[in-house]
Amino acid sequence: MNNWIDIVEVGPRDGLQNEPEWVPTDNKLTFIADLRAAGLRNIEVTSLVHPKAIPQLADAVDVLAQLPMPIENECFSVLVPNAKGLERALEANAARKAEGLLIHEVALLTAVSETFNQKNIRQSVEESLQQMEILSQQAKENGLSVRGYISTAFHCPYEGVISADKTIAIIQRMQSMGLREISIGDTIGKATPDEVKAFLTKLLILTSPDHLALHFHDTNQLALENVGVALSMGFKIFDSSAGGMGGCPYAPGASGNLSTDDLVRYLHTNGYTTGVDSTKLAEASNKLRDYLNKNPSAASAKQ
Repeated sequence: MNNWIDIVEVGPRDGLQNEPEWVPTDNKLTFIADLRAAGLRNIEVTSLVHPKAIPQLADAVDVLAQLPMPIENECFSVLVPNAKGLERALEANAARKAEGLLIHEVALLTAVSETFNQKNIRQSVEESLQQMEILSQQAKENGLSVRGYISTAFHCPYEGVISADKTIAIIQRMQSMGLREISIGDTIGKATPDEVKAFLTKLLILTSPDHLALHFHDTNQLALENVGVALSMGFKIFDSSAGGMGGCPYAPGASGNLSTDDLVRYLHTNGYTTGVDSTKLAEASNKLRDYLNKNPSAASAKQ
């Protein structure tokens, strides 16, 4: 459908990863169940990262062991930062093999900024791209699709403004690996609509918007304006986090992700279809925020 927009819900991973107070496994599972009940079909359920790196996701294996199997047209993905993460993802699938395929997709990551990449995954950009090529091939050989994240596509908290040409070169490198989808991240939420338009105009000279997603943060309350620019240019895949939760521990000053609640409301108002029940989504977001004792943002305020 021409007006259909795909939403990749990253709340259970990106939304929770920066929370200082421990969220018990049962609450994480309830959050995922509530998101599914709201109609979200592509959910990044956790990250198989070392517990010392992201303590909040130390129970990733337990989440995967207890997660109900996905139904038709649902995709559960996990972020895997390295070879060990992919190994654990394959082990989680093997443990549930009798029930079917639990994890359909793994997400791999790199950045444009050398400084950010070193702080985030302790690799140079080139090292992370070489690793991505190896891991993506291994994942595909094991029946998984692969999504790639590219962080600091517009701005970096350490290096400032990022060259569009540099970002596009990395996107093209990732495309050569045969990834199913690439998510382009405004990691610290500083991109303006004019910057997004200029970047996407340059990008579209070289490639189509198919299989490209945009991952906006709402630090300066410009995320929805940036979505509008991308929609006008043919982009139809967006990452977001229920309740606007999230932030990167290695991106100082970045606030939460674009709120799924706000995104769905914006899309429905403008005639797009998402398959998401906004009332049930609000219930899911509010339940989690109440548990964490967080006030909703102005845009995502409880109805």
